[in-house]
Order: sequence, then C-alpha cells, then structure tokens
Amino acid sequence: MAKPTPVASAEEAAAMRRRLRRLVAAVAAGSADAEAFDEAAEALAKLRDAELGPRKDRTGDGRENKRSTEAAVPEHFLCPISSEIMRDPVVLASGQTYDRRFIQEWLSAGNRTCPQTQQVLSNTIITPNHLVRSMISQWCTDNGITLPPVENQDEDLVTNNERETFRKLFERIVSSSSDLSEQREAIKELRLRTKCNSSLRAAIGERPDSISQMISVASSPELENSAEVVEDTVTAILNLSIHESNKKIIGDDPLAVPFLIKALQSGTMEARSNAAAAIFSLSALDGNKARIGELGAMRPLVELLEHGSTAARKDAASAIFNLCTLHENKSRATKSGAVDVTLRAVACAGDGSGSGSLVDESLAVLALLSGDHEAVEEVGETGGVASMLHVVKDDPCKRNKENAAAVLFAVCVYDRTRLREVAEHEKLNGSLGWLARNGTSRARRKAAGILDKMKRSMHHPHYSC
Repeated sequence: MAKPTPVASAEEAAAMRRRLRRLVAAVAAGSADAEAFDEAAEALAKLRDAELGPRKDRTGDGRENKRSTEAAVPEHFLCPISSEIMRDPVVLASGQTYDRRFIQEWLSAGNRTCPQTQQVLSNTIITPNHLVRSMISQWCTDNGITLPPVENQDEDLVTNNERETFRKLFERIVSSSSDLSEQREAIKELRLRTKCNSSLRAAIGERPDSISQMISVASSPELENSAEVVEDTVTAILNLSIHESNKKIIGDDPLAVPFLIKALQSGTMEARSNAAAAIFSLSALDGNKARIGELGAMRPLVELLEHGSTAARKDAASAIFNLCTLHENKSRATKSGAVDVTLRAVACAGDGSGSGSLVDESLAVLALLSGDHEAVEEVGETGGVASMLHVVKDDPCKRNKENAAAVLFAVCVYDRTRLREVAEHEKLNGSLGWLARNGTSRARRKAAGILDKMKRSMHHPHYSC
C-alpha cells in the first residue's frame, strides 16, 4: 500500500504561498516568461496538495463527490476575490467582506473601489468581521476542516538575496565613484525590480534613509533636468509605497513628498501620473494626508485632473478623493479649483462633448466636497444644480445618481433659494421621487430629504425667496 503524501508544515505552506504570490505578480505585471508560468502552475499544485491533501480519484465509487457535497462551503464564507474560505475576514467601507490579504493587495495596488460593487470607497479602512470569522471557525470545526494559520504578509518577506540586491543597487545610486550613466541605470533598475518584487519593496524598511539618498541623487544639478531620471525615481517611489509599512517611511521622509509635488508640476505626463498615484497610495494614512495637503499638492493635482491624459486624470482624481477624506483638505481642494474642474467634467459628459471625461470620479469628488460650505456655494453659483439634476434624471449609474443627490441635498440645505430650480425640474420629471423609491439607500435618504424641504417651502414661501 502506498504511503500517503505528507502534508507540508505551516512554515513550508507559507513559503509556498509567498513564492506563488511573487510569480502571480510577475504574470499580472506582464513581465513573466514561459518558465514563470510553468513554475506558477507547479507551485499552485504543490500548495493545493500541501493544504488540502493529495487528489483522490473522483471517478470511483462517488464517495469523494458525496463528501464534497456534504461539506459544501457556504458562499458567504468565500472571499469574492480568491474564492477561498476566508481566514481573516474584514469589511470595507462599502459593507462587503473580503479576506484581509487579498483586499489589502487590491487596495495597495492603488484601487479605491469595492471589487464587487464598484462603489468608490469613502475611505480605505478595513475592519475585522468578527461575526463571519466566528461562523467560519465553527463551520470548519463541525466539518473537520483545519485552515492554515493567518499569515502576516509583511513579515519574513525579505530574503538575503533581495537584501543584497537592494544594497548593491543603492550603492550604485549613491556612490561617489559611480558615473552619471551608472546612477541613471541603477535608478531605472530599481524602478523595474520593485514593480513586481514584494520582497525587494519590503527591504526599504531596513534602510529607511535610502529614499532621501536616492532623491538627493536624482535632484543633483547633473540629473535634475533629466526627465527620464525624474520619471524613474517617481515610479520607484510609487512601487515602494505599495508595501504597507513603507507608507509611513516615505511619508515621513523630508524629501519624498516635495519631490513628488515637483514632479506633478513639471514632470513628463507619465511622471505626473505616477506621482499622483504615489500620493494616492501614501494618503492611505491620515498623517500623510495632512502633510501632503500642507505641502501644497492639491493645486497641481487639480491641474492634472483638468489637463492630464485619461490615465493621469484618473490618478489625480483618486489622489484628490483620498486626500479630501481629511476635512482640512476639502477647503484646499475648493480653493485650488476642484469644484469648477469636476463640474465641467460632469457637464461635458452630459452634452456629449467631453471625450474621456471622468464623470464617475468627478461626482465622487463633488459628493465628498459637499461637506465644505465654500464648495457647496460654488456649486450653486456656477450652474452645478442643473448638472446634478441631469445626472439624477438620465445617468444610468446608481452610484452617480447617489452622489449627485448628495450634492443637491447639500446645496438645498445651504441655500434654500435653489429649491425653486429643483422644484421646477421635479414637477416636469419626477426624478427625485423616482430616486427616493428606487435608488441606493443613501440616494433614497438624500432624495427624500430634498423632497421634504420642497414640501416645507410650499408652506413657508419665504424659505425659497
């Protein structure tokens, strides 16, 4: 009788998962060769056997199929991203639950939407879902299933090989014996290597001063006018910022944020786009949001939102949105022209003249800014009410209708004279009444609130004068 294949230890399984993540990252980044695909398939097969045991013959007497049916995993125990049983379930601002390691990778890659609902997130905070975790634990106990221990992805990722690679790269960048061409090549190599190597990104934690050293070299008189060096340095900072523990290191560095802001103002379009993406990544921390706002990033971000390429405008919108979840930055965004730029983007999309306009992102920013009185006043004074009513009536996206209703509600609270314009539109179209019945829960609340104010104004005419 053949001996059963031994199940790997927790440490071996964790090592296999880390290896698989690195390979998948290379495949997703488009930098993998045929060998990497084969290696990923082999790693996946080994991990499956290590965690679930060797495959059994499913064409035999049907006992395996019966067991699988009996132990069918409840759908709400599976992570929507990985389709695996969640080991550390957490909740996003959208209310959806994911396994922590997979949603952290999603957010760290710069995404600011919920993968399931596509809702723009008001924040990127994740909260443990203790109830679901308890239910999963009980179900696993009842079915004799043992889940691998929760793995801390930021621990033990730095290998000696990558630590040595990082050291040598920075020696080439900062060494006085290196010539300019070698420094250029070393910065470019760091950019390329940190794109998909999480272990190399983690290595910066052991040398936090390396960020300032690299920026000092890139800002030297000999290299500061090289658009390529600036672009490579900005992108390397973006790549490094994806690693969670690096966000504070980079945010606290005295040269990093000013360098990104300068790149926003005068870099190539790719450098400006990646600088905005780096600011978005760093702004996951409230402390970084405050510092980035204080150092003057908002105005160049708004200018990029107005004049950048489609990709750059998306990055700028994401950064502005994240920064404005901190109240002090809302006023900075308004003073920098964010209301005018986003309103024009919505209006252009509405009349069909704005090719590539970012109406979803613009409405999300406007809804967030509606907590600032100056922003609300500007919306009312620049024809924004008509644009929001058009979105409520004609935009097919429920989330856009919700954000437009939020802006309208804020305007009606701040300036009751705008109720007359809203009431005339409602009398002809009934859009708010429809939204109060059929919109998202937030949209229904906002629409009902506006209708209630309209009703009160009919009994108190002076409200709308």
